Amino acid sequence: MLPRNLMTVALACALLVVQTPTRAGSDSDPGVLNEWNQLAHATIPGAAGPLGLRYYAILHVAMFDAANSIERRYTPFHGSVMASSGASPDAAAAQAAHDVLVALIPGDAQKAAYDAALKAQLAAIPPGRAAQGVAIGKAVALRTLQWRAEDGIFGPPIPYGLPLLPGMWQPAVPGGQPGLSQLPAATPFVMKSTTQFLVSRHPEMTSVRYANDFEEVKSIGALNSFTRTATQTQTAQLFAGVITSTNVFVIWNNVVRDVVLARRMSLLESARLYAFLNTSMMDSLLSTQTGKFTYGMWRPNKAIPQADTDLNPATTADPSWTALLPTPPYPTYPGNMAGLGACAAEALARGVGTDGIAFSATWLGSGANPNVTRQYSSFSQLAQEEADSRIYGGIHFRFDNEVSQLACDAIVEHAYANVMQPL
Repeated sequence: MLPRNLMTVALACALLVVQTPTRAGSDSDPGVLNEWNQLAHATIPGAAGPLGLRYYAILHVAMFDAANSIERRYTPFHGSVMASSGASPDAAAAQAAHDVLVALIPGDAQKAAYDAALKAQLAAIPPGRAAQGVAIGKAVALRTLQWRAEDGIFGPPIPYGLPLLPGMWQPAVPGGQPGLSQLPAATPFVMKSTTQFLVSRHPEMTSVRYANDFEEVKSIGALNSFTRTATQTQTAQLFAGVITSTNVFVIWNNVVRDVVLARRMSLLESARLYAFLNTSMMDSLLSTQTGKFTYGMWRPNKAIPQADTDLNPATTADPSWTALLPTPPYPTYPGNMAGLGACAAEALARGVGTDGIAFSATWLGSGANPNVTRQYSSFSQLAQEEADSRIYGGIHFRFDNEVSQLACDAIVEHAYANVMQPL
């Protein structure tokens, strides 16, 4: 019997199929992609945290390259294999997804879920076409896994320390090490290196810009803030995963799912959009995390209590100040969450040709918290809300966010100019 989380996603996938019937064996329907994406939601280990993006990126690169090996309408993301025109793109994508997830997420329950999904999908495809697609999917999955096997994203942490000076980040425990310090040495998916889009230096602590952004987060991001609204508090908690079991990667992938269904995109077009979104987001995390360890700037939880040391007469220290959200264990500048949202929104806007698409996003409540559904008129609106959530939560300055958004727009532009190009 499957664990409850796998049973839940199986039901969700079944409902998705009922609402939007798939035509397995046809390249005109993204149902196979959507089902594997939903299975990934349920089985990616929660302990992976933000590195859960790596699973999505590898999964969707493999699915795109498998389907594209048959249709050959775009340059491959990583590589293609020889395929006959009679092979099923659905079968190739499904087999590639199955093999990638089995390799990346071991476990009997997970494998049972993957095996069952693959069996059901292949059963709806003519046997000859399915067999040819299976062979292609297996070959592409193997190549993709070999390519990413030593990418360093889950590599050992790299020691990092800074002098005890105002403005310099310090660990919560003296001598402790930051999280995700290995990412500057990791191999990107679309960037040439993690420093390709490195942001410029942050505003000086003595500047007017620093003082203005300092005062903003001091006021609105405090645990006991009198200026933050109830909606803003909920926004901070949603994107931080405090009152929900739905993380930001799930939100953006669900937006892709809804968009490809609403616009009746083909299997290959949908696979390309999923791949652009997830690889761009992964690279944005590598880029912003590299910036953090390049500049090593302190976060509001240190800057505000110690403002009497920053040499800026426009800032005032509050030794008792506490942020609404727990402070992440690494420097502040630039902001990860703002970059992730900017990359996702830009990838979607470029993929469908416009930013201005109305959609809804739903967060599933955790514990006794209810589900939350919000309406948006554009992808960039969701991305901006994601960025602002970190200011409402007291863990970022606004200048952290704005520089990330600009850099991550450049990452997506680079991706669309260099991989999966139309032939």
